[in-house]
Amino acid sequence: MSRQELVEQAVKAAANAYNPYSHFSVGAALLSKGGDLFVGVNVENASYGLTVCAERSALFSAVSAGCREFSAIAIVASGDVPPPPCGACRQVLAEFCAGDFEIILATIGNPEVTEVYTLDDMLPHRFELQ
Repeated sequence: MSRQELVEQAVKAAANAYNPYSHFSVGAALLSKGGDLFVGVNVENASYGLTVCAERSALFSAVSAGCREFSAIAIVASGDVPPPPCGACRQVLAEFCAGDFEIILATIGNPEVTEVYTLDDMLPHRFELQ
């Protein structure tokens, strides 16, 4: 699956975001090394600390389905700037993804313009239990 196709899947997913408080839609499309696709959206809660990000939503869905190896994730949001994953999402991705794992960012309104990083770019000094 191409980077652009992955972004398109994230845009489709973002339509299902539950964001009655921030009105900020986020969608993620996670690609396994085997070619399986898992999508996720942000799900907000009146108790903000219980909100789940789109990236973790997609990853938890994949892990629940038995998938543990991933090659890339596309993340899109409704803002004007491509949305980098929060620190918690970066660390959760690091639990399952190698340093060369691709993180593709775009906006819902302009999905053709992307920024691409690796997990090492985003989280160079991640916590790892030895």
